[in-house]
Amino acid sequence: MAEHRNGNAKTTNVKASGGANAYTINLDNFGKRLNLLYSHWNEFNDDLWGASEVLAIATPPPSEDLRYLKSSALNIWLLGYEFPDTIMVFMKKQIHFLCSQKKASLLEAVKKSAMEVVGAEVVMHVKVKSDDGIELMESIFGAVRAQSKLDGHDTPVVGFIAREAPEGNLLETWADKLKNANFQLSDITNGFSDLFAVKDSAEITNVKKAAYLTSSVMKNFVVPKLEKVIDEEKKISHSSLMDDTEKVILEPSRVKVKLKAENIDICYPPIFQSGGWFDLKPSATSNDENLYYDSTSVIICAIGSRYNSYCSNVARTFLIDANATQSKAYEVLLKAHDAAISALKPGNKAATAYQAALSAVEKDAPEFVANLTKSAGTGIGLEFRESGLSLNGKNEQILKPGMVFNVSLGFQNLQTESKSPKTQKVSLLLADTVIVGENSPEVVTSISSKAVKDVAYSFNEDDDEEELPKVKVEANGSKALPSKATLRSVNQDMSKEELRRQHQAELARQKNEETARRLAGGGSGLMNNQGAAKLSGELCAYKNVNDLPTPRDLMIQIDQRNEAILLPIYGSMVPFHVAMVKSVTSQQDTNRTCYIRIIFNVPGTPFNPHDANSQKFQSSIYVKEVSFRSKDPRHISEVVQLIKTLRRQVTSRESEKAERATLVTQEKLQLSGAKFKPIRLSDLWIRPVFGGRGRKLTGTFEAHSNGFRYSTSRPDERVDIMFGNIKHAFFQPAEKEMITLLHFHLHNHIMVGNKKTKDVQFYIEVMDVVQTLGGGKRSAYDPDEIEEEQRERDRKNKINMDFQNFVNRVNDLWGQPQFKGLDLEFDQPFRDLGFHGVPHKASAFIVPTSSCLVELIETPFVVITLNEIEIVNLERVGLGQKNFDMAIVFKDFKRDVFRIDSIPSTSLDGIKEWIDTTDLKYYESRLNLNWRPILKTITDDPEKFIEDGGWEFLNMEASDSDSDNSQESDQGYEPSDVQSDSVSDDEEDDSASLVESEDDDEEDSEEDLEEEEEGKTWEELEREASKADREKGDESDSEDERKRRKIQAFGKARVPDKRNPVGSLPKRPKFR
Repeated sequence: MAEHRNGNAKTTNVKASGGANAYTINLDNFGKRLNLLYSHWNEFNDDLWGASEVLAIATPPPSEDLRYLKSSALNIWLLGYEFPDTIMVFMKKQIHFLCSQKKASLLEAVKKSAMEVVGAEVVMHVKVKSDDGIELMESIFGAVRAQSKLDGHDTPVVGFIAREAPEGNLLETWADKLKNANFQLSDITNGFSDLFAVKDSAEITNVKKAAYLTSSVMKNFVVPKLEKVIDEEKKISHSSLMDDTEKVILEPSRVKVKLKAENIDICYPPIFQSGGWFDLKPSATSNDENLYYDSTSVIICAIGSRYNSYCSNVARTFLIDANATQSKAYEVLLKAHDAAISALKPGNKAATAYQAALSAVEKDAPEFVANLTKSAGTGIGLEFRESGLSLNGKNEQILKPGMVFNVSLGFQNLQTESKSPKTQKVSLLLADTVIVGENSPEVVTSISSKAVKDVAYSFNEDDDEEELPKVKVEANGSKALPSKATLRSVNQDMSKEELRRQHQAELARQKNEETARRLAGGGSGLMNNQGAAKLSGELCAYKNVNDLPTPRDLMIQIDQRNEAILLPIYGSMVPFHVAMVKSVTSQQDTNRTCYIRIIFNVPGTPFNPHDANSQKFQSSIYVKEVSFRSKDPRHISEVVQLIKTLRRQVTSRESEKAERATLVTQEKLQLSGAKFKPIRLSDLWIRPVFGGRGRKLTGTFEAHSNGFRYSTSRPDERVDIMFGNIKHAFFQPAEKEMITLLHFHLHNHIMVGNKKTKDVQFYIEVMDVVQTLGGGKRSAYDPDEIEEEQRERDRKNKINMDFQNFVNRVNDLWGQPQFKGLDLEFDQPFRDLGFHGVPHKASAFIVPTSSCLVELIETPFVVITLNEIEIVNLERVGLGQKNFDMAIVFKDFKRDVFRIDSIPSTSLDGIKEWIDTTDLKYYESRLNLNWRPILKTITDDPEKFIEDGGWEFLNMEASDSDSDNSQESDQGYEPSDVQSDSVSDDEEDDSASLVESEDDDEEDSEEDLEEEEEGKTWEELEREASKADREKGDESDSEDERKRRKIQAFGKARVPDKRNPVGSLPKRPKFR
């Protein structure tokens, strides 16, 4: 870290023209700091200022070398600019400046302020170019002697900065004259060091801006640059990386930092070291050797920048396929570095920081103590290394708020076991800029992560891949990427179906374990989500980079198993745990370009639910927001749905909330005051409608402090919906429908008029549901027709926009702290994933949302919470039929199974894909099952259910393979209340078979046909079915269930398949 150049210090002779008018001295700062200088000088004169009566500071001429001088620091600290080739002499009653005419003109402004603040007269000594300045110096010496005599001293004590050698004719002449003037000279370096140690608010701001730039360059340029070089196996020298990084520092806009380039400079040329040659001293340089990034290699990067001459520094070490010694050493160094930072508290001694770091190393790895650097850093500010503020083990300096330190700690020349000589000896270095606060230290370079997961890279997914020969990276991506976020593999040809099958097998195992735990716990009702919740501090997407899934393309990917989102950033797939996602939205512009925006939970933001967790990991770096653009609207829609779904599941599990207890009475609605007008939508209809014979009226829907209110002009037509009673909220704009709606699914029933309901909907018809009869077909080019269509489109768009604005404002309201526990947000159905089916009596279009499966147009409404689903069974699949059915089994086995019938077979693959992405286990069966006896058997004997493999009795593939070598044997699970070894019981219970199998249909077909020929009416059949139900104890079945059994019993007789000479297709085992 060479210290040669003046850097970005603004000098008064930068511009050849413009004179003093180009600069302005901040007189407020000048007055405050001049007063501070004189106060400090008087208070600590004997201890720090060498008992000096006069302070003589000579600033050398400008230089292109990067250097740090106390004289230049005083110029900038006091006047805001560096005044090169200038001599300043401070006395009790006078301040003398020896400088050029231009500088003197600028310094004229401080005369009044100096007199008012410290009562000192400012005297200018203007030196022309042809003058050597000797006469001006003699006049200053005369003033010094005169003041000394007034103070009763024969020999004046003149303080000067002893360590700064004179440069230039003027300063060399001044140094000679000073030595020969019979003055007593005293070194005042310690006085200035202590004076500059504590920074005021303006200085702290400059340090923070410099630190933000430094850490941004490290995070947004250096790290991606290294990853790209390593990924593409490029050869690049350390010096080239140094030059590239320096250019970025000097052009902050390249890393999206909004600081003026003219105020910025480097603290030292950026340092890049690798390949076994390491120097942790501040004077280190980047050599011309190529960056070395083979296995077990170490890369050290250190960069520093200045803003308004105030310095900042950050250093990071990156590990490539680290071995055990390197990993342990880095973890110990990280703890020691954090310990040193934590020790920087007011009242502590400076030595405490190094002692804390040393103790951490001695505790965890005493073998590394000998390699630890002898200091934990230095003070930093106008100088990169402030003398007197070294964080070594002997410094007794007391820390004060406002001090700033470059906390730099490392291990030098660690010996590691490695085949390569370039990695047998490595060094590690960490450095951060830290401000001593009133209570705790503030790390202002923290956005550049030093966590192990962010600096440790892995090439190899397993040991076998390490033995593969190294090859150039080709377009097919066969070479492993050494990124913490991306690992490539040669095995990427696995089909979607195979991946889905594997995922479903894993889900089956998890589902059986979860069901076993729930049943063993003595409850068949809805549990507190999926298993025990993890603590927030345990949230971890991947414990090792080798666990990352293999990416196919640089597209956003959702890892359901690890609850992670993988985002393509700078050519790498970077994982984020879904718990860090605050919200995700998508938008499409007029060019059919879609945008997806993901906002993350970060510490310090209002209403951050993970703030307690962030306190534990204060050194972590957080991404606040990312945006991506895509030309594929469907893909964006699916990604948004997947992220929202996964986020809902994780949030639900983490919160461990049991289903809210039934509210006996609703809380009272708190109306918004006059100051805050309620959020309002007008002219809405409500479903279910109010009773009464009068004409139906539209009403107004308002959001108040703790709930919604819908009211019409009639005083008795009013509905209050409390926020705490809302389970799900949906917003569905009109696309192919006639209405735009808001729908609320509630925890507990409320009364709408005289109806008890859990679903309340408010909607507007976007167009008149009226068709003009007569007049014939109108022309497509009829101006009136075109104008009418345009009016309808405008009306629909306006209504959708009004609803969207209402939803956005309510979402903002729900984001306030008092509603965080409710976890409320308007959900929007994904039409692209929808399918047709018959959930009740009529066909409807059923669409998924991020947390539910809904149908909100036809009544009765369908709202199924995905977290409450145990399994999904797809029935009548695989027999070449045009339709199939879906049976949804809930975790609460006391709930009736919900059926959606007559789903087109063309939707099968899409439905299976959607179910799989929501982490739900699905099964397929060829026949419809009678679920009520099955669930009763499970709850009556859960141990038998678990012993027999849980839900695997529904696995059609496993059942088929078991039945290949058996004819009528029952190999699977037999949910039954009767003993299977009784032949008579089996015969009696044939009619109660849980599966209406083809055998049953074939056996009963003749009898059914005879009954049909006798001409029995439906009433007679209904009576017989009811009688049979009573005999079998099924009187509690619903009307729909009885009708379904009636149709199955009398309307589904099938002729044996003639293609099979045996008489039927291979059969599944019967479930009795």
